[in-house]
Amino acid sequence: MGLLRRILIADDHAIFREGLKQVLAKTLNPATVDEADTAQDVLERIKAQDYDLLLLDISMPGRSGLEVLAEVKALKPTLPVLVLSMHPEEQYALRAFRLGAAGYVTKGSPSRELMKALDRLSLGKKYISPTVAECLVTSLESPSNKPLHTLLSNREFQVLCFIAAGKTVGKIADELCLSVKTISTHRSHILRKMNMRNNAELTRYALEHRLA
Repeated sequence: MGLLRRILIADDHAIFREGLKQVLAKTLNPATVDEADTAQDVLERIKAQDYDLLLLDISMPGRSGLEVLAEVKALKPTLPVLVLSMHPEEQYALRAFRLGAAGYVTKGSPSRELMKALDRLSLGKKYISPTVAECLVTSLESPSNKPLHTLLSNREFQVLCFIAAGKTVGKIADELCLSVKTISTHRSHILRKMNMRNNAELTRYALEHRLA
């Protein structure tokens, strides 16, 4: 593998961070592994320190992981970012790659896939799983064939996934640290863009497209 001496793990679950550190010790044996458990902490550490790799959870409290990813790439454009997420590739992978991610691995993946991704990134390459490759091919289809959810902004897409998971507007507002009015506005935009009438239709669509 290439040289990855300083790594930042950004995840709000201490047990997961500890397990990841053990995998890194066996795979990369980095000199230093720092940890961050909030979006703000990630950005502060990125500003203060040059890292060789960022392992970023896309669902940390306070801000959208996609927003954090975009800001990280604005601060350090050459920093490789491997997104580690509980969400399947169909939900966020393409959006993450468009914002500059170098790889996307789901937390439910076997450890060998994570090691394969780390190997690719340590060589300065990107890691694209077969599922992500299929999503990329689909994204190249003509606009008329593209799924409706590709019309949504990153924030709207995030709200759609929360709605499909059965969360109320109030709960979504709490998790995203936004007002109920703002979430309601996003919901209205989602319904209009997707030509749907209610949460039940949104949820059915999300299930059919493996977004929930």
